[in-house]
Amino acid sequence: MTQFDLELKQITKIYPGGTLAVEAFDLQVEKGEFLSFVGPSGCGKTTTLRMIAGLEDITSGELFIRGVNNTHVKAEQRPTATIFQNYAIFPHMSVKQNIEFGLKVRKLSSAEIKKKSSNIIDLLDLGSVADTRESSLSGGQKQRVALARGLVTEPEILLLDEPLGALDANLRRAIQDELKLLQRQLNITFVFVTHAQSEALGMGDRVVVMNAGRVEQIGASEDIYFNPQTPFVAQFIGKNLLFNGTIQNATGKAGVIDTPNGQFKGRIVGNLAKNKSGIMVVPSEYISFGKTSKKEMNSFTGHVEQASFISNTVIIYLRLANGERVKIETHVEKVAGQELNPGSQINGYWPVNKCSIMLNENKG
Repeated sequence: MTQFDLELKQITKIYPGGTLAVEAFDLQVEKGEFLSFVGPSGCGKTTTLRMIAGLEDITSGELFIRGVNNTHVKAEQRPTATIFQNYAIFPHMSVKQNIEFGLKVRKLSSAEIKKKSSNIIDLLDLGSVADTRESSLSGGQKQRVALARGLVTEPEILLLDEPLGALDANLRRAIQDELKLLQRQLNITFVFVTHAQSEALGMGDRVVVMNAGRVEQIGASEDIYFNPQTPFVAQFIGKNLLFNGTIQNATGKAGVIDTPNGQFKGRIVGNLAKNKSGIMVVPSEYISFGKTSKKEMNSFTGHVEQASFISNTVIIYLRLANGERVKIETHVEKVAGQELNPGSQINGYWPVNKCSIMLNENKG
């Protein structure tokens, strides 16, 4: 029987007054996995992390860490450590004292404390600021101190609640790389909460997408990005073009949907039925512009309202046949030779095996 580092069984959180924060969440996390949580504010991702940490009571369900039931175990007795966005560094202590604090709480010997703190200080390259206090640290140094405090206690699972949110874009990117490398080096399970889709996809071995207290999809980053399984994921993740319409054929692995902008073929996602309201989901990366004689292609026409070039990317705003305004972001090579002046008509096309059709859950 497989023993997971973390396992949630039908975890539910209901706040006083009846507010549902997390509903019947099942999850298994392998040892050494980097798991990212992403979703809009209030979706339940931070509440889930806090339940794993023991900082939030579980209304129903069970939580196991390395096969041991931790559902009702106090936070300080769980084999986890949590890093928050504000870092929670004690301002009156030096970096070294901050790192040693958790070890002293656990009443380790002086020799053990010195050895463990020295090792983590070396690992995170904090030697030059070991005697420095928080007020003199840079943003990146504060982040590393927070990591050191969490890792020095040798947790089985490290929980990170939007730890990079306070950093500027360039530093954030650098710390992302450091964090991923460190996690691989230590082979510790990381559970990482973020509101940034690109961060979740770029860092996680798997990604959990949440919405309104429920799990929308769990999968590898590439699957989440290119194969969304629900309309919410299709709209929240990536740069998808969506066409609403009526499902005309839902047999086998391919389906057909009629939309005001044309009839399209695509992969079937979930259980579809003829004459039901559906959505065609097209990743922008697969859309090319111009004329095509290739078979097995879907196509549509629109009029350019605005086009902007940013490095090797072009962002096009189109007015479709039904009057809908859409945004398409793609590589410049996809529009080579096309007239993109306002008012110009342009033809877009994409392979039928690179798009999907799913039920429109909002319309039934």
